Amino acid sequence: MNTQLRISPSIGVARLGNSTKQFCLSPDEIGGLPYEADANGNKLGPIINFKDDESQVRRQGQQFKVLNAQGIEITCNSPNVASMVWNVHLANKKAAWYQYSELDGNLLYGEQNSYSNQKVPFRNATKTGENERQTLIIDPGPRSIGGPNRSIGFDKTNVPTGYPAQYPPDQVSSGTPITTLGDLKTDSEGRLVVLGGYGNAGGNEPLTSYGGSDTWHDDISDGPVYCTVTFNDGTPPVTINAWVIVGSPDFAPEIVNISTLSDSMFDVGVTAFNLVPEMCSNGTFNSSYLVNYQRDILPIIKRFSGYQWVANVQSMMAFSSFSFDFSDPSEKNKSNRENYFSYFRRPDIKTESSTNQSQSQLFKTNGDNSFPMMPMNSGSNSVSNENIVKFLALNDTQYFMLQQWAKGNFENNPNYQDFSVSTEDQASVGNCVGLPMCPGIEVTWSIQNHNIYSAPYIIADQKGIGGYNTSGLTPSRDECEGGGCEPGDLTKRMACPWQADFFQCTVQPVNFTNPDFNKDVRVTQQVQNTTDVWRESKTTYTDNQLINKAPVNSPLPPTYYSYWWPPQSPWDVITGETTLEGQMQSHLPAGQQMNYARGINSFVQMVEHWSAMAFIRNINSQDKGFPYFTETERTNELFSFVEYGVGQVSGNGADNETTIPVFFIEDDLNRIKVKNERAEKLVSFLEKRIFKKISVSSEGLGTPRSGTRMRR
Repeated sequence: MNTQLRISPSIGVARLGNSTKQFCLSPDEIGGLPYEADANGNKLGPIINFKDDESQVRRQGQQFKVLNAQGIEITCNSPNVASMVWNVHLANKKAAWYQYSELDGNLLYGEQNSYSNQKVPFRNATKTGENERQTLIIDPGPRSIGGPNRSIGFDKTNVPTGYPAQYPPDQVSSGTPITTLGDLKTDSEGRLVVLGGYGNAGGNEPLTSYGGSDTWHDDISDGPVYCTVTFNDGTPPVTINAWVIVGSPDFAPEIVNISTLSDSMFDVGVTAFNLVPEMCSNGTFNSSYLVNYQRDILPIIKRFSGYQWVANVQSMMAFSSFSFDFSDPSEKNKSNRENYFSYFRRPDIKTESSTNQSQSQLFKTNGDNSFPMMPMNSGSNSVSNENIVKFLALNDTQYFMLQQWAKGNFENNPNYQDFSVSTEDQASVGNCVGLPMCPGIEVTWSIQNHNIYSAPYIIADQKGIGGYNTSGLTPSRDECEGGGCEPGDLTKRMACPWQADFFQCTVQPVNFTNPDFNKDVRVTQQVQNTTDVWRESKTTYTDNQLINKAPVNSPLPPTYYSYWWPPQSPWDVITGETTLEGQMQSHLPAGQQMNYARGINSFVQMVEHWSAMAFIRNINSQDKGFPYFTETERTNELFSFVEYGVGQVSGNGADNETTIPVFFIEDDLNRIKVKNERAEKLVSFLEKRIFKKISVSSEGLGTPRSGTRMRR
């Protein structure tokens, strides 16, 4: 039997959900919808609802299958297959890793940028030594599963004998304790389904920051996936490997990031592994290479149009307007293509010490005119003043392909030849953020480093199957130095609690005049002059006081309003309730653009009530030419609504002719419960769950990385 087998996808992506009743399966195309599944993970059809009847988000499981060299699937029921056993090792290393510090620690900027050289502190720094810090890792050990319709969890009850498993405390004073990282299932053909955690986060100290607080854990994870296929004809068993990432929910799955995680991995493959040698050999691009319009260019153009449904980025719309024939390679059309391309920033050179590179440039100027350069997102570090990357650029390979198109070095042929990366491998990670990375949503900039791969789209496992059975996992080893990854390495740099990405990583005012500064400490002094005069005696007394306000670290003006990753963390969305009951609960007409997270007014509320947010869906998907994306399944019953007159702020009663809408969450669950049957089920869920009120440090959390708490 042909034993050249592989697991598909090579890197899978499951997603958190807090429903204990139902789950769905990950999409199998970029910009696709998840699939309905039965209790064993058998795929049924396109998803109907993202939430269950208690308004809780369904977990999204990643299905893995085995393919032979011809791309034909092999299952446990295939002729000549005696058994198919899966082995998966999930872990969460966040609490044992360094505090997130933008691009500090990224070795692509050189050895001088290592964590130790940049003096980046550890999370939970009071725990010292490898043995003590190892206890900070959530490491349930590996789990094995085989045969049809099986299931096993990553909880304490089934830790492999002798494995040095680590779990956080069973009791926490804030939030929810982490008792599992998810489950494994097999469907009727023995395919694997990996389900992640329930979106929980908890700790025993007050929250001190948005990106990481001591004693806190969440149930994000990642790790290797193995499958051992045994044959019944004497052919030696074959063991093959993949990787799985458990990320946060994708609230707008049909809207694709301009630079996806697949694009980032493809860039690594092209520039470091000679994945497409005729395009790029040993890191040098071939200036005569012909790109394909349909395969390489059109996807970028289409992605620009999707942003309008999740962000106010009118400047982007010109780049998907088809104001000329983008597919025309003629010399006559060259000036149009070159003008289009001239609005794209060149990617910065990471090893270049100068801060005044292309990604510090906001506008392209045309005499007295100006227009924002593309893409109009924040760069991977518009926050701190080390390794500044103010605005987004395409990655090197994307930029090269667009440049070739502008020059006319492309073919307009819908019957193109695919690259050697399978559609399934591209699709699984193609629905994740690839850029910007600060830190990102699912994973971060470590995926740009070729040292973590054994081949394109293949994560290298440091020790292999069973390699951690006696030692457990290492808390401080940096996989970017080489040697492969351990379970938990891809997600350890992410925020903890994970919900920070949806509260403070949304919009960012970015300085665009000073390449050496993103933020600066603003010191405000007020002089108060008081003069007392006694009229008859002409006596005077003057008192001058200098009042110093507390220093504030904020974006250095002038700034430009930029977005991080709106397809993953929407900000400006269209309301979608079209029924009487729906609008009575939403308090809004359909078709109005509103802030996506309205009603969730604090980080603490986001940690507790993230599942109330809407899923943005194309409700006209049958007509591909006319998409219409609106909010769906928003848990409006959780929120109350009032209108405040501006006069209540200004003190001028005439100002009350203009009102401001305010959405908020009632403290009293009984006031929510009486709204309708759906609200009653929601409250029933909230009352049954194990959740403790979250406290915040007496010093507060400070301002979000944007430097402002203002929404509009």
